[in-house]
Formats: sequence, C-alpha cells, structure tokens
Amino acid sequence: MALAQPGPGGLLPEPAAPLRGGLATTSCMETLQVGYLHAVAAAAGCSLAQPFPDDGIDWHISHRSRTHAVDDEVTIKVQLKCTYQQAPNPPGPTFAFTLENDHLAKLARTPVSVHKILVVMLVPRTQEEWLRAGHDRLELRHCCYWTNLAGHSVTGRYKTTVRIPTARIFDDRALCAIMARVGAGGRP
Repeated sequence: MALAQPGPGGLLPEPAAPLRGGLATTSCMETLQVGYLHAVAAAAGCSLAQPFPDDGIDWHISHRSRTHAVDDEVTIKVQLKCTYQQAPNPPGPTFAFTLENDHLAKLARTPVSVHKILVVMLVPRTQEEWLRAGHDRLELRHCCYWTNLAGHSVTGRYKTTVRIPTARIFDDRALCAIMARVGAGGRP
C-alpha cells in the first residue's frame, strides 16, 4: 500500500472524491431514510414489517410490552418522506412540507384501528454530506421529524402543505414514547 507523500509546502494532497454509483438521488434518499428508520427501531426494541404491496404506507412498526393496556403488542403505520428542499436545522417551531392530497387523505383518516405517522427526513443537498463515520459513531445526516396528521384537512387542489413540528425529532426515545401512548389506548 502506497502512502500519500506531502506536496510542495509540506501539505498532503486532498483525497480524491469517492466514485459514487449512478443510482438516482431520490432512490438514494429513500435508502438513507430506511436505514435511519431501522436504526431507530433497533434502538427502541421494535420490529419492522414492510407491507406488500406498499399502497401508500411504507412500514409497520410493532412494540411488545406487558404494560400495554389492550394487547402485549401494538403497531403503528409509518409513511416516510425525504427532502433536501427544506434545509437541515429548520428555524422556528415548524417547517412546511407538501404532500399529495391522496397521501394526506390516507394519513389523516380518523378514526382508525392502527394509528399512522408521517416521518420526514431532511438531508443536505449533496450525498457527500449525508454520512459521517468515526471510530465511535456513525452519523446519518441530517434528521427525521414525525407528526400525526389524523384529522388534518385537505386544502389544496392537488397538494396540501402541512406543518411538521421541529420539536418532534424521530429517535428511539420518541418512538418508545409513541408506542407507550398507543399501548395505553391513546394517539401517537
């Protein structure tokens, strides 16, 4: 293995950019958010199932606990979305996200027997910024936020803008809290 040699001025040359594959950026974004979901579910002690066919809901997350009120296992449905249209670290208590009306209608339906949540991942525009690895961590950049849209009105002709709370970061603790509320007979 050859070692990099300092150039003029004693500086090491910048490493070459990695040769990334030709998969469409939107497909890469989908893969990244699924990886995020898997990591959160694993840390929360939940199981995942992917419905087939998809039909507008991406994942079912189940949580088992003897403390749940009705059954020892509760399940929620999750719709994943990923965007670089909204910059990471959005200022303020919410950020805008636009959904097609048929997706919103599915997520907004009430009453339901199985609750649904929308999880929106904000990523930097370039793939080079999506991932950081070190000896002690693997960072997926940037963040997922969640909301329950049950009862939300469809207001646009074809699409409707919803507000996603920035305080609702989707991580293992948030997922555990969601499952505890659903397990007690409440909403996410």
